[in-house]
Amino acid sequence: MLAEKWPEATCELDHRNAYELLVATILSAQSTDKMINTVTPKLFAKYPDARALAKADQATLEQEIHSTGFFRNKAKSLLGMARAVVEKHGGEVPATMEELVELPGVARKTANVVLGTAMGKNEGVVVDTHVARLSQRLGLTAHEAPVDIEQDLMKLVPREQWTVFAHRLIWHGRRVCFAKNPDHENCLLAPVCPSAAIVPLRPTKKAVTPVKAVKKKPEARKPRKRARP
Repeated sequence: MLAEKWPEATCELDHRNAYELLVATILSAQSTDKMINTVTPKLFAKYPDARALAKADQATLEQEIHSTGFFRNKAKSLLGMARAVVEKHGGEVPATMEELVELPGVARKTANVVLGTAMGKNEGVVVDTHVARLSQRLGLTAHEAPVDIEQDLMKLVPREQWTVFAHRLIWHGRRVCFAKNPDHENCLLAPVCPSAAIVPLRPTKKAVTPVKAVKKKPEARKPRKRARP
């Protein structure tokens, strides 16, 4: 069903090779692909490969990626990654999960992105916030931890579809199954989605019964006391 809805689904981070995708994915943490795509063109023009990035000045790099958020940590990760790629892998991004996750700033999710999208290797399933949310809503997993969610999905989805399956879930999550107020009416998965039946009702305003004004009875006048002679 998702394949019919999103046949063109792919990674939305602009890149031309594994190095660029690795850099863009590190930058994308706590940010949006749209934002990252506004920053990377100038970045890749100045640092076209790992060797160039490894020589970058951290303070300058921080300013160049400032708009992506958490720029100090990201600059540190980018420099550490680039230097490790140069020193340990001859300037080429490694092509195995074991080697990728040893690079600074690279965890399993980032490694899956690079391996699956840039290298065509289905070593695992990318579990980002969208994949985690949709997997839980669809009843594909009962876990919270990304590693556990990935293991559940790997058992359910054929290996050759691991990469594209994650892309389609991400596209669906960004366009239909929003974190807040998912669009159940336009979701093709609604008939098979356990969460589709749980639609929060909009709070209705309680009818206010008008209170009738109660007329006060006129107070009885007290008789005046006569003055004593």
